[in-house]
Amino acid sequence: MLLTYRHLGGLGVALWAVTILVCLFLLVPIVFIAALSFGSSQWLVFPPPSWTLRWYRELAADPRWLEAALTSAKVGLLSAALAVLLGLMASFALVRGRFRGRGLLKALFLTPMVLPVIVFAVAIYALFLRVGLNGTLVGFVLAHTVLAFPFAVIPIVNSLEGFDKSIEDAAVLCGASPLQAKLKITLPAIRIGLFSAAVFAFLISWDEVVVAIFMASPDLQTLPVRIWGALRQDLSPVIAAASTILVAFTLLVMAAAALLRRRISR
Repeated sequence: MLLTYRHLGGLGVALWAVTILVCLFLLVPIVFIAALSFGSSQWLVFPPPSWTLRWYRELAADPRWLEAALTSAKVGLLSAALAVLLGLMASFALVRGRFRGRGLLKALFLTPMVLPVIVFAVAIYALFLRVGLNGTLVGFVLAHTVLAFPFAVIPIVNSLEGFDKSIEDAAVLCGASPLQAKLKITLPAIRIGLFSAAVFAFLISWDEVVVAIFMASPDLQTLPVRIWGALRQDLSPVIAAASTILVAFTLLVMAAAALLRRRISR
């Protein structure tokens, strides 16, 4: 018999209470940072003595912050596109392929999800330092693509496993080439998985900081790296403003993705 919260009684209430406390523990610091970004004090003082948009104006007037945000967006879009493309090919191999070691190959593809990010950062830094890609846009994109790749493979694999291949086979029998059947039948059918893969891959790159610190150079920094560097120098509320924009943009992308996914599914 399946247990529900009504059957659990007091235990169900306790679970709800723990859930709410955990959510508050995770969200309250973000709310504090957002509030500090509107404070009039030149230090990170809470509660703010008054409210102002001064720090957002300073943030918009500083070309270093704008360049870092543009770099984050550029790296995120390129990494997402590359991760989805590679993830699509890998997913076809995992779902449609008939060869030994598919399980091992899938585990290898998902390794970046479980590997400690600092280990990956040191390894990729040592490799790119030898081949001359450290501190370059190409190096950034390749490193973030590796991190985003598993998050692209999972939704695409799930979509392919839920797709009836006989529809694609019927298109081939009707005269379409295998490539045409995949482009016109299979890809539109798994568009939700492709869309989810693109969103997850972009957000992984957009918020990533550890690998980006190793990849960054004085002339090429993402927004999280710029925030990290500013924290080491001072505690200006401009940092809180930049952090708030980083979180707000992430939430905006997630909300837009949820609406678009609902519209696509209809």
